[in-house]
Amino acid sequence: MPQTHRLRRAALPLAAAALLVSTACTSSGDSGSGGAGGDRRLKVALAFPPAQAMSPYGDDAVTLSRLAVVEGLTRLDRNGEARPALAASWKRDGDRAWVFTVREGAVFHDGTKLDAAAAARSLTAAQKASPKPRVLSDTTLTATAEGADTVRITTKDPDPLLPQRLANPSLSILSAAAYGDGGTVDPAGHATGPFTLAKANGAVSATLERHDAYWGAKAKAPGIDVRFVADGTARANALRTKDVDVAEYVPVSQASLLGDGLVHAFPSARTNGLSLNTGRGVFADPAMRAAAREAVDSAALADGVYEGRADTARGLLGPGVPWASKLRTAPTGRTKAAAPAEVAKTPRIVLATYSNRPELPEAATVVQQQLEKRGFTVKQVVRDYAQMEADALAGKYDAFIQARNTLLDTADPVSYLASDFTCDGSFNISQLCARPVDAAVDKAASLAGTDARHRAEMAAEAAILGTDALVPLVHERFVQGYDETRVRGVALDPMERTLITADTRVG
Repeated sequence: MPQTHRLRRAALPLAAAALLVSTACTSSGDSGSGGAGGDRRLKVALAFPPAQAMSPYGDDAVTLSRLAVVEGLTRLDRNGEARPALAASWKRDGDRAWVFTVREGAVFHDGTKLDAAAAARSLTAAQKASPKPRVLSDTTLTATAEGADTVRITTKDPDPLLPQRLANPSLSILSAAAYGDGGTVDPAGHATGPFTLAKANGAVSATLERHDAYWGAKAKAPGIDVRFVADGTARANALRTKDVDVAEYVPVSQASLLGDGLVHAFPSARTNGLSLNTGRGVFADPAMRAAAREAVDSAALADGVYEGRADTARGLLGPGVPWASKLRTAPTGRTKAAAPAEVAKTPRIVLATYSNRPELPEAATVVQQQLEKRGFTVKQVVRDYAQMEADALAGKYDAFIQARNTLLDTADPVSYLASDFTCDGSFNISQLCARPVDAAVDKAASLAGTDARHRAEMAAEAAILGTDALVPLVHERFVQGYDETRVRGVALDPMERTLITADTRVG
C-alpha cells in the first residue's frame, strides 16, 4: 500500500473507472423496476471489501448490518439503549440470566421460521467460533431454548450490558442452513433483514434483493447493487457523476469539492490511534513508547491531514462519547521518555496502516515525519485492510495506525477496552498484557449502574494511556455521501451499524 499524497488526490483513479463500468453493467435493474422514485434499485459504494468472506464473526458483520441484511435479538437506539428487534421483550432473571421472547411472525430469507431454537443455535455458534467475535471477548454466554418462543441466556459473570451486547452484528440470528461443517457460516439467504444477500462476488461486489416477507416495514427499494471501492477519491467521483446513490466515508479532501448537498458530516465515536507493539521490538520498551507519544502532534494532524474535520486527541474516547470529558482523569503509571540520543540507536521500525480510509496513509506520512524528527528510523507499509488485519493482530508491525469505533461492540466502551487492551482481548493489536489494565477493565465490566461504570471506564482509560500502548491521534467526524435532493432514508449513525434501511430509496 503505500499510497502517496499525489495518488490519493488523483482526479479519476482506475478504481473509479472500474466502478463506472460495473455500475453501467448493473443499471439494467433500474429499467426493469420502473426507474424512478422508490422503485429504483440502490447503487452503493462501500469502502471496505469483505475481509472474511462475509463471516458474521468479524468486521464483515458490520457491513451486513449497514446493508440491512442481518439482525439480532435487540437493536440500539440513538442513545445506545437496547430496543426490541428479533426479540419482542426480555427480562432479567437473577444476576447472570436473562429471558428473551422471540418475535412472532419473523421469517428467515430462506423461508424458515424464526423460533427460540434458531436464536439459541446462532448465539451458541458465535460463542464457539474461533476466533471469537470481539463482542464476546469479555464474557461467556450460554443460550438455551425454552419452548418455541423463549430463550434463556446465562453468562459466566453478571453482565448488565447483555441486551446491548445482543444488538452487535456478530450476534445476528441466522437460519439452520447458514451453518456448515468446520464452523463455516454463510449469511447469504439465511438472515432476517429487509434485504437478503443474494450474491457476493468476493472483494468486488454484492447483490442484495428485497426480503418481501420481512416482519417489519417492507423495504422501499427493490434491491441494492453494492461495489467495494477502497479508493476514496473513486467513491467521491462516482457520487459526483451519479454512478452511485450512496458512497460511504467520503474523503476529507473531497468533501469541500462535492459541496454540502452531497456530503453529510456528523459526530462519531471513532478514535484514530497509533498502536505500539508492546510484545516485541523497539516498543516493547515503555520508554520508547513514551518517546513516540511525545513525538506525535495531534493538532498538526487535525488541521493538516483532516483539514479541520477532526478533533484533536483527548484520550481513547472523544467528543462522540460526550460524558467522557467530564469524568476523564490523568494517565497513571507512565514511564519517562527515552532521550533522542537513545532513540537514534534503535533498529528501524515498521509503521503500517491501510488505504481504505484515505486520510490514514497521509496521517501515516505525517506521523512518520514526527517520529523521525524524534530520532526513530521508520519504514512505512500501506495496503488494503483485508490484506493487513491478520498480520496486525499477530503483532507483525511495530506500529499500526487504525481508526477504531469505541462504541461499536456494545454501545458502551467497556467492550472496546476489553477487546483491544486486555491480555485475552481478541483485537489486541498492541499486544498489551498488563494486570492493572485487566483489573480496571474487569471492574468497569462488573458494574450495573451507568454512572459508576462510566467512572470505572475512565479509570481504565487512564491505566491504558499510562502504558502508552496506544497514542490517540485524532477523533474523526464521519462524512457520508448522497444527494439529499434525490436520495432519502440514509441513516447517519455515529455507531456505524446502520447506513441503508428499509426506508432508503431514490426519489
